[in-house]
Amino acid sequence: MSGRGRRAPWLLVLVALIAFAFLALPLVGLIREVPWRSLWDDLSEPQARAALRLSMVCSLWATFLAVVFGVPLAWVLARQPFPGKSLVRALVLLPMVVPPVVGGVGLFYAFGRQGLAGRLLYDWFGIQLTFSTAGAVMAETFVAMPFLVITVEAALRAMDRRYEDAAATLGASQLAVFRRVTLPLIKPGLVAGALLTWARALGEFGATITFAGNIQGRTQTTPLAVYLLLETNPRVAIGLSLVLLAVCIAVLALLRDRWLGSAWG
Repeated sequence: MSGRGRRAPWLLVLVALIAFAFLALPLVGLIREVPWRSLWDDLSEPQARAALRLSMVCSLWATFLAVVFGVPLAWVLARQPFPGKSLVRALVLLPMVVPPVVGGVGLFYAFGRQGLAGRLLYDWFGIQLTFSTAGAVMAETFVAMPFLVITVEAALRAMDRRYEDAAATLGASQLAVFRRVTLPLIKPGLVAGALLTWARALGEFGATITFAGNIQGRTQTTPLAVYLLLETNPRVAIGLSLVLLAVCIAVLALLRDRWLGSAWG
């Protein structure tokens, strides 16, 4: 029987519709409550503007740091054999599945003023990361970098290494091959990973509030502001939530149409 003549099992279709409704209804409920007439004024509130500005700064810094440190890490995981590689990869990807609050607790005991590394940073250089903008950036980098690593590693494994071999045969150094051959070939994966990393950093909540606190203008990013404003000013909280939702939809649309192509159907 041809594919055109086949009928989908009604039970599977029904379950699929229920699953779709479960995922879509919260978004519909949020959009339904948006105060469209006062939306611009709500987003112009000082607390909202400060949170949006801080979120943009922190998420961009987190993305930059994730690219700088995550690309070499992905290359090592993809190309270099060494003992315990599976364990290292598991630890690198752990922030993707561990509760963000647990990640924040770990950051606190590692980089807090009395933490393993934080004590040295404070004693030697007077640097305190907790309750600071730098701490918010660190928390966002911690939870978001695995998205870049896993995407870039997959791109490195999928690329045709014959181009690298040809460049090396022509006398190019390993660093030159990486810069002129490898990076251009994995550019779609790198851009996709950077976008996912930025979106994840922009929406980070648990690790940030646990490690950096919730100080307006210093560590209160947009998700933290939404959490507080739901009690005091729900209209502004809904407006900020709509901004985060719009950013996520834009990122997914861009990944589908430009970088992931047919992989998304």
